[in-house]
Amino acid sequence: MLEEGFKVFTKGPLQTILKKATNKLYKSITAGALVTAFIQSSSLVSVITISFISAGLISLAGGLGLIFGANIGTTATAWLVAGFGLKIKISVLAMPMLVFGVVFSFRKELTLKGIGNVLAGLGFFFLGIHYMKEGFDVFKDYIDLSQYAISGFLGVFVYTGLGIIITTVLQSSSATLALILTALSAGQIEYENALALAIGANVGTTITAVLGSLGSNSAGRRLALAHLIFNVSTGLATIILIYPLARLVNNIAELTDLAVDNYTIKLAIFHTIFNVLGVLLMLPFIKKLERFLMRFFNEKTEVLDVSQPKYLNKAVLKFPGSAITSLLLESKYLYKKSIFKIVAHALNIHISDIKSKEKLNSIINRSNEDFEIDIEGLYYSKVKTIYGEIIKYASLVQSELNLSPKQIEAVTEIKIANRKMVEIIKDARELNKNITVVLNTENIHLQNEYDAYRKKLTKVLRVIYLFRTDNGNNESKYALKLKELKAEAKANTRQSNKSIDRLIRKDLVSAEQASSLFNDYTNVNDMIKKLINVAELLYGKIDSILEENEGDKKNT
Repeated sequence: MLEEGFKVFTKGPLQTILKKATNKLYKSITAGALVTAFIQSSSLVSVITISFISAGLISLAGGLGLIFGANIGTTATAWLVAGFGLKIKISVLAMPMLVFGVVFSFRKELTLKGIGNVLAGLGFFFLGIHYMKEGFDVFKDYIDLSQYAISGFLGVFVYTGLGIIITTVLQSSSATLALILTALSAGQIEYENALALAIGANVGTTITAVLGSLGSNSAGRRLALAHLIFNVSTGLATIILIYPLARLVNNIAELTDLAVDNYTIKLAIFHTIFNVLGVLLMLPFIKKLERFLMRFFNEKTEVLDVSQPKYLNKAVLKFPGSAITSLLLESKYLYKKSIFKIVAHALNIHISDIKSKEKLNSIINRSNEDFEIDIEGLYYSKVKTIYGEIIKYASLVQSELNLSPKQIEAVTEIKIANRKMVEIIKDARELNKNITVVLNTENIHLQNEYDAYRKKLTKVLRVIYLFRTDNGNNESKYALKLKELKAEAKANTRQSNKSIDRLIRKDLVSAEQASSLFNDYTNVNDMIKKLINVAELLYGKIDSILEENEGDKKNT
């Protein structure tokens, strides 16, 4: 309930913080620690991070920093339980929280619903600690679990393994820590074994990241493996140093006048020390870890055919920001790798020529080779499948996630852009048929008209290429040029082509050729408008994709 509450209540700021705080390692570690301490869930931070890294919103290094920070932040649970939950009668606080929490959680307003889930979650958390403490106190009158204590390194390994199992079952290291601390306060487990259980809880929490990465791409799986390596390495280092660290905790207790038998606070100190120590030990190796992960999950070994989703996976559907970004990236990939290439080759123009600075007249004059492109086949083999996947994901995003009006508009624009891409392919197919015919004709007048069409489209493709390589800067000269070309195409659609009229009057083309010229004249102008529209929709700034629901938005 805490996780669900915070997803609603702090979704926008939370995701924005995690995204923007990853440009520097120290920032991402700090953000991961503070956010985890605040929301009491390293699991939620892990899921968000995997989702964001799968969508390409954050780098692997930034994701590693967030995961490292989350491990430090999770120590807040130990301090909350040891320093507060076990010191006062928190069941008095639990009941009002539960009452108001349950009432609010049934409200339709997302903000109140979120507050209700947070209050109810805290109420159950406090009530759970109270009942666990009461239960262990009663339990010890009948069975003393401390008699199963195992000393030495054998006990360390056995209880570490037990901590891993418990956390794997509970899917929450926070819940395991609460259980350990209440059992420790009731004298049901020995302090030494409790330390080992805490180590096991830290290792066991990686199962959430591993499970969350199953539906992810290689980027998400890299992060999950990094989480596993980090926690296992930290656990092994702590096991080796457990007795020196225990003595360090005792020294800190003496310096702070802490009671010798205040084992719950000591455990909280130990838990904090070994998590901070783990981060300090891993920092020098972070670059090597990053390189290893990049080699281990090498994208070249994966299917990267444009017909297969590159950015769309289950992990990105967790949050609106990552889902919309993935849809946008997948659409850009389709536009760049498939649509752009199909249109260029339909004109018998090489992509390298479009990207070059060579004059367009020169390119058109020497590009007389028939590329023999099968546009129909390319559509069915390269485009149709991924187009269907994009539309399916867009529909899932709109139906399963609570989107703000701007986010709904962004998804709609992405769907429109993809529909226009399919229309462009169909237009290119018709144009290519006539371009191919003209290559074999001796009518120089007809060739000149089609060369003019090819030049217009090649010019548009070049400006679009420059626009998208300029990061879709809406204020750039390329953006302004695209607007001019689009306005020109709109005007041409409404006007007759004087050049074709002249050819007809002078009987320089046949009636059939004139019909094709007029049809393709309209076709070319439509293609220009659609190509520019798609470029503007995909590469123009889609603002506020991370902006979440307004507080007064109804839950639908």
